[in-house]
Amino acid sequence: MQLFLMRHGEASYQAQTDRDRILTDTGRYHTRLMSNFLNGLVTEFDLVLVSPYLRAQQTWQEVSSHFPEPRKWLVLDELVPSADPTLAADLVRAYAEQFKADKVLVIAHMPLLGYMVSELVRGTEPPLFATSGVCLIDVHMEQAHQVWMKAPHNIS
Repeated sequence: MQLFLMRHGEASYQAQTDRDRILTDTGRYHTRLMSNFLNGLVTEFDLVLVSPYLRAQQTWQEVSSHFPEPRKWLVLDELVPSADPTLAADLVRAYAEQFKADKVLVIAHMPLLGYMVSELVRGTEPPLFATSGVCLIDVHMEQAHQVWMKAPHNIS
């Protein structure tokens, strides 16, 4: 499985709650840049898993305009910033197996994404994800390794 972990785009801090923060214009632009970059590597995603927070939903809206409809996409409460990374990683694996997904996109938040990388790739320190940043992890059975990590400022 190719697992693409993506952090939401840059979000405004002007909101009633953290859950309701919206993407800034820069966040939308950087997400489009990363979507174009991803489109050069993969033509479609079999499974997309997205946080219920508004900024993650808006990031998926931007990304989805660059790809065909995935076979399945789900909103998971287990992908919020304070979620348990072990549970989140296990859920991603379980859903990928259930839907026989080879190319999986997860759109979520820091610090969860960094800790998920550590859960999936044993012995790896949790990396920092830039907003709209993406990490590719190859997962085969119980083995996984980080292939690359990209951000809008280093894809050209």
